[in-house]
Amino acid sequence: MKAPAAPTATLPGRQASGLSRWLNDRLPFGLAAVALLASLLLPYWSMTLRAPQYPGGLRIAIYLGPQGLVGDVAEVNGLNHYIGMMPLEDAARLERAVAPYGVAALALAAAMAALIRRRWTTVLSLGIVAFPVIFLADLAYWLWYYGNHLDPTAPLRGAIRPFTPPVLGVGRVGQFVVVADFGPGLYLAFTAALLAAAGAVLRWRALSQARKPAGGL
Repeated sequence: MKAPAAPTATLPGRQASGLSRWLNDRLPFGLAAVALLASLLLPYWSMTLRAPQYPGGLRIAIYLGPQGLVGDVAEVNGLNHYIGMMPLEDAARLERAVAPYGVAALALAAAMAALIRRRWTTVLSLGIVAFPVIFLADLAYWLWYYGNHLDPTAPLRGAIRPFTPPVLGVGRVGQFVVVADFGPGLYLAFTAALLAAAGAVLRWRALSQARKPAGGL
């Protein structure tokens, strides 16, 4: 008579392993959704103008949330008027109008990818990955446009040649030193892009592995 087999103790381990696999490609998408929503509360980009007559500097910042353009906007517009630059509020009107809804839509796409474990949801990561790059490209365009389309009738137009403020780093416009920085909102957008890309790769691998037939030759 055979002795009864000892009860297996691997079930909790298997459950933990199954939970780990279940979360493996969902968690990055969920974190990406949180990062995108949080980014709306923080500045994406800032620029500081420094000159001897402004010891504290003049600073403006761009939010994609309800705050919009904040900081020493009136003072900077006053200075820009003398060299023929358009008011800051006139830049990227369409982009700033749709940005909050666009970021919210990307966050919703990331949340859907976290909840729906299907191969087609990896396509949703494309917009999330491209978003911060598109933001920087659009910002670079408007910085170029503003600095290279000066009003020829401005009082000090002849004293300033066309220029392009930096997207990142230090530049110079007349007597002003211009310091441009990425904001925490943009860093969160880049984090969301990396998380979405990682989630897409993990999901593709997991679902491809699940489709392989079990057993050997």
